[in-house]
Formats: sequence, C-alpha cells, structure tokens
Amino acid sequence: MEIDVLRERVLRSREITEFQRKVYLELLNVPAGQTITYGELARRVGCRSARAVGQALHRNPFAPDVPCHRVIASDGSLGGYAFGIEKKRELLQQESEASAS
Repeated sequence: MEIDVLRERVLRSREITEFQRKVYLELLNVPAGQTITYGELARRVGCRSARAVGQALHRNPFAPDVPCHRVIASDGSLGGYAFGIEKKRELLQQESEASAS
C-alpha cells in the first residue's frame, strides 16, 4: 500500500487512540529492511514507556501495512509479534533481501 494512502488511513481512523495514532504514524518513517527498538519508538513519540508502545503495536489494526514487525527489543531480540515470531522473522528477512537488491 502506498505510504501516503496508509498515512491518511491512520489519520482518519476512529478505531484508535491518539497515542496509537502517534505510534503508527512514526513507525511509517522506519524504512523497509530496517528496525527500531520499542524504546527508541517511545522516545520519538514523546513517551517514557517502551511497554506502552508495545501495547499499542499489539493492537495495531493496520498490520502488516503499518510495519510493527520492524520493532525489536533493546537487546536486539525480536520481541513479540501478534502473528508469531516466525512470521516477524520472515517479514524482516523479506524486507532485508528486497532492500539489498
């Protein structure tokens, strides 16, 4: 899905909180093939809680278009993913390969 269309969809959604909206919109700035930690994403949206960001991502109604699979734990581990860790690993691998081409 085109990024501008997706941004507009997130902006217009009435199903999400303002905090979730901030998280999802900021996450759209993370390029395919790259990752960000929960803590860094929290800092970018002005939140002190990586756990709150994790909860917002767990409720992401736009996944995988809003790429919550790009968010990892601060120790470099994959962390959680609503569709399972193997699916997260697969999506990250596909993006990494595509961006290397």
